Amino acid sequence: MSTDTWNGLRYRVTGEGKPVLLIHGIGRSLSDWDEQHELLSDFYQVWSVDLPGFGASQPPPRGMRLEHLAHSVADFIRGMDIGPVHLGGNSLGGAVAMQLTADHPELVSSLLLANSAGFGRGVSPVLRVASIPGVGERLLRPSRRGSQRSEEAMYHDPRFATSARVQRGFELARRPGGTEAFLDMLRSLGSVTGVKSGWRRALTPRVRATGVPTFIVWGDKDTVLPVRHLKRGARMLRAATHRFPDTGHGPQIEQADEFARLARTFWDGVDQGEGHAHQLRE
Repeated sequence: MSTDTWNGLRYRVTGEGKPVLLIHGIGRSLSDWDEQHELLSDFYQVWSVDLPGFGASQPPPRGMRLEHLAHSVADFIRGMDIGPVHLGGNSLGGAVAMQLTADHPELVSSLLLANSAGFGRGVSPVLRVASIPGVGERLLRPSRRGSQRSEEAMYHDPRFATSARVQRGFELARRPGGTEAFLDMLRSLGSVTGVKSGWRRALTPRVRATGVPTFIVWGDKDTVLPVRHLKRGARMLRAATHRFPDTGHGPQIEQADEFARLARTFWDGVDQGEGHAHQLRE
C-alpha cells in the first residue's frame, strides 16, 4: 500500500473519476478502507486519510476536538483541490464527516455514514470506563492482548480479526502520543454515562439543514454503537438507510462487497440527481 503525507496528514489515493474521501474511526487508521480502495477504484478516485492524532498523522495543533479534526480534513480537501467530494465515515469518522458537512457544505456532495457516532448515548462499556481519568490510561496501556480485544470488537465474525490486523493495531497503540490522542478524543465526546448529548444535539440539525444527501448503514450486531441508532439517525437527517445482517462495527470490511455496491448505487444516484433516498431506504 502506497501512502503520502500532506501537511501532517497521511493519505492514500487510488483510481480516477469523481472523488470519494473515506474517514476511519477512533484509534483506527486509513487501513480500514483498504477493501474499499480495491472495490471502488475502477469507478471513483478514492481517497482515505489518517485523522489528526491517529495512524501516522500528526495531532491537530489546537487539540483533539471534533471541530479541529473536521477543519484539518476540510483543509486537506482544499489542499488537494478535490472538492466537492462524496464523503464517507465510520464511527468517529462519521461524526467528523458530519461536522465537516455542517461547517463546509460546499466541500461535500453526499454523506455516507457507517455505524456513525452522533445518534444516541449508547456506546460500549469499555469506552465508557476508558473515559474515566486514570482508569483509561491503565486500560489502554498498549499490549498484544489489548489489541486483540480491540480488533475483535470491530466484527461479528471473529475471523476478520486477523493476526495482521491485530499487529497493525498493536503498532498504532504503541505510537508515541497515540493513547493520549485516543483518550482526549474519547473524553471530549463521551463520559462514563455514554456519548455526550451536547455536541450531538447541536450538530445533527446543522447537518440536516445543509440538504446534503445522506445514507446511513449499520451492522446489526455492532457492540460498540448499537444498531438502534440507525433509525434515530434516519429520522434526524431524513436519510436513506441499510442494515447489514450478522455484521459488527466495521461493515466496510466485514461486508466489503455489499458495502461497495450500496455506496456506488447511492453515489451514482446523487450524481445523476435521482431519488436515491427512496431507492435505498430500508
